[in-house]
Amino acid sequence: MSIFFHQYFDLDIIRHNFSFVLEGFGQTLLLSVVSAALAMSWGLVLALMRQSPGRPMLPVRALAISYIDVMRGIPLLLVILLLSGSVPFLDFLPEKLRAPDFFGKPDIFWFGVAAIALTYGAYYAEVYRAGLEGVPYGQTEAARSLGMSHMQAMRHVIVPQAIRRVIPPMLNDFIALMKDTSLVQVIGFVEVVRAGREVQAETFNSSALTLGALMFVIFTVPLARLVDRLIARQQAQTRRAAA
Repeated sequence: MSIFFHQYFDLDIIRHNFSFVLEGFGQTLLLSVVSAALAMSWGLVLALMRQSPGRPMLPVRALAISYIDVMRGIPLLLVILLLSGSVPFLDFLPEKLRAPDFFGKPDIFWFGVAAIALTYGAYYAEVYRAGLEGVPYGQTEAARSLGMSHMQAMRHVIVPQAIRRVIPPMLNDFIALMKDTSLVQVIGFVEVVRAGREVQAETFNSSALTLGALMFVIFTVPLARLVDRLIARQQAQTRRAAA
């Protein structure tokens, strides 16, 4: 038993490498927040494209559906490798896109952000679609009867209601997204898992990885409880409305 605790809970290794692992976790949080913001925005665009009405918009709907199906079918790790291993060699792209260094972050950070945003945008699109379809159709009819166009009705009436409905599942997807940021380590970005692995390679001890796991738990468990609370509140509001 002492060997187990020495391998996974060596306090000396944890203490000496705490700041390094914490810095890696900070990079994980930054990568998660930036990727999630872009994925949520992109997902809303995809959902609106998929919900666009009429025959003239059929190609737009087909394009959105195809994108969502394809991106949900490709593992995120493959998307990361495809972007990081190909974009720098696409000569027709501007230099800023082939080797991005926005806000002082290295290109591997932005390749990771792009891969996560493109992939999770497809998942968020389905979440938004569920929220949009959950808004009673009478809301759209009422908005159109007031003279609003389809886009005006979506912007001012439907989308605000839909977003309030989808906050809990979006937080759930954010937790999954945050854990998937560890895949960016394969292209050399030092986030919390990569930091723990580097310490493990130096010490032949997994305590730094355990520390990283604890940081994930400390951050994600309160988010999970918040999701439960929001779901319970929505269910209570639904019951009151039905009564």
